[in-house]
Amino acid sequence: MGIIAWILIGLLAGFIAKALMPGRDPGGIIVTMLIGIAGGLLGGWLGKVIFGVDSIDGFFDLSTWIAAIVGSVILLAVYRLVTGNKHHHRHA
Repeated sequence: MGIIAWILIGLLAGFIAKALMPGRDPGGIIVTMLIGIAGGLLGGWLGKVIFGVDSIDGFFDLSTWIAAIVGSVILLAVYRLVTGNKHHHRHA
């Protein structure tokens, strides 16, 4: 698959991850989209390393989408853990 296909999958996977994990995220939609793109790549890599499967078979393969969504959910959870405490209890 080309880079354009990975960007599209990542954007949609980020949107799905956000729907699965609702709530406020620091950074807004742009950061969520970037997390989706990186999550898609992470999911593909994890699928290959952990399970030994080629999870990047094609744009319409279910394994590609599952890997991208799982990677996006993982990165979104990590992002929330890292940034979540910084935005609470700020006083002027």
